[in-house]
Amino acid sequence: MIRSLFFSPGKPVRTEIPPSEFPSLLRDRRGLLWVDFTSEPPETALPVLQSFGFHHLAIEDALQQTHAPKIDDWGDYLYIVLNYMHLVKATEPWDTEIDELDIFLGRNYVITHHDNPVTSIDETWASCQRDPRYSQDGADHLLYKIIDSIVMNYMPIIEKIDEEIDWIEDQVFDRPSSQTLARLFTLKRVLLAMRRILLPQREVLNKMARDDYQVIDRKDRIFFRDIYDHLVRLHDVNESLRDLVGGALDTYLSVINNRMNEVMKTLTIITTLFMPLTFVTGFFGMNFFAANPPYENWTLPTIFYGTLSLMLLTPVIMFFWMRRRTWV
Repeated sequence: MIRSLFFSPGKPVRTEIPPSEFPSLLRDRRGLLWVDFTSEPPETALPVLQSFGFHHLAIEDALQQTHAPKIDDWGDYLYIVLNYMHLVKATEPWDTEIDELDIFLGRNYVITHHDNPVTSIDETWASCQRDPRYSQDGADHLLYKIIDSIVMNYMPIIEKIDEEIDWIEDQVFDRPSSQTLARLFTLKRVLLAMRRILLPQREVLNKMARDDYQVIDRKDRIFFRDIYDHLVRLHDVNESLRDLVGGALDTYLSVINNRMNEVMKTLTIITTLFMPLTFVTGFFGMNFFAANPPYENWTLPTIFYGTLSLMLLTPVIMFFWMRRRTWV
């Protein structure tokens, strides 16, 4: 899908503009054109991008290749690659996906290209149609609004991770299970993926806030510096959450080991208490005294009750002895 929006001072906002009109609209230096490609096949998007005069390498990067966040200065325009993360499912089990957003920024136009719908793009698009002030401050300010919305949409994921960590910390001590461990590794994977895109994206925004680009007004650099600060804080939060997940994982392993030790301790105590009984029954069950037993003059009740008393008293005495030694 190709959708377009054109703002010109004193005129209503135009939408659904045919691609054939794009070159003529670009000649209006006071206007602002935003073209958004969503899940558009390369063969359809290619001629439209070529009509803007972009270098074929930049077009190839946008349509065919996947990159880490970066910024390329082509003089009259910038080619920017950003990554965004979104929740795959809002219910359990949940996970995240990372997609690429390609942006061309010129003096009076912004072009965005992405393979899947982006909530931040849709929100900014709706705001531009509803409020012309989103478009009247120039293309670089519109780009700031887009990137700021993308960065702000990390917060629901951060909150989801924070809630998940709280749930896991409760489960670790109450009912640790293989599901708890699976959720821990899901969080580790999500946080690692977030860290991989926050670091290079932070450098891109740092360049946009400090370097001298023709298409970014000097007075608008402070807005990109604000986004850079948000990314720095997000990175710090990401590191803190990774520490919490690592601590929860260590705690989970400790609890599991302690429970295993308790089980082994209980089984060992049971085995130790019944070991003398096995010896007594085995000893009196031997037949090497059958020819002239030392207890041949004893009465049967004496032998029975004596052996039974020995079998009952031995584990009791051993239990209190081990308890006195603080083994149980």
